[in-house]
Amino acid sequence: MDVKEAVDRAKKFVSELFENEGLVNLGLEEVDYDDARDQWRITLGFSRRWDNQVGVLAAALNQSAFKRTYKVVLIDKDGRAVSVKNRDVQNAG
Repeated sequence: MDVKEAVDRAKKFVSELFENEGLVNLGLEEVDYDDARDQWRITLGFSRRWDNQVGVLAAALNQSAFKRTYKVVLIDKDGRAVSVKNRDVQNAG
């Protein structure tokens, strides 16, 4: 499976898993392939409607800002999502 197919499968899986939570702005953040485990590690970012943070400037511009959530999805060699975990962005580097 190539990287594009793995990313598509991860996005579809997250969209379906969190479909009742009103996801917006789903997007790819990182991709890594683990040769030893034959798995794709795909980090996706998205916002949920309840994460809306309206600040003074955003309100003045009639815009809103959404906090992003990051999830790491593991896709195995058969194209199955086998894990979804939170991505800690505070200690990322």
